Amino acid sequence: LPLVGARLTAPLTIRDLQPGERAALGRLMVEVYAGLDGFPTPADQPKYYEMLADIGSFADKPSTRVLVAISTEGALVGGVVYFGDMAQYGSGGTATTVKDASGIRLLGVDPRFRNTGAGKALTLACVQLARDAGHAEVILHTTQAMQVAWGLYLRLGFVRSEDLDFLQQGFPVFGFRLKLKA
Repeated sequence: LPLVGARLTAPLTIRDLQPGERAALGRLMVEVYAGLDGFPTPADQPKYYEMLADIGSFADKPSTRVLVAISTEGALVGGVVYFGDMAQYGSGGTATTVKDASGIRLLGVDPRFRNTGAGKALTLACVQLARDAGHAEVILHTTQAMQVAWGLYLRLGFVRSEDLDFLQQGFPVFGFRLKLKA
């Protein structure tokens, strides 16, 4: 995928997850999310962490891709799930009913590769897929515990969309939209 507008401190390859990488990406996602201050722990939300550990299975859903960032040395840097059909998005709230939109979920970057541009590159790859699909907007969710991601999304032009907010087992989750066309 082309990295439109991405500024990377090290060259990265953004591509679809390969079957042999599913377990490694799942372990990485569990590590990243469990390490967030103020985010529910695996003990608090075991089903959520089971889903993170099995993130590769999202690639089996229609119009859904799991993208990964790979370093020049072949290290798995991070991943994200792109939804070309919001019906597959799988969150709480109203996001799954939005038409003419793509979705982004479960962005995670290995802590050792933070500030390399990997999160931005993965997000921009998803935005490009949404543009290629001709969708009007991109939808995503984040939490107060994910301040690095929150700031990234705002810098990329996403705006808060309170109509997409929901509670995940009592934990507030905040919706964002990026308009691609009027």
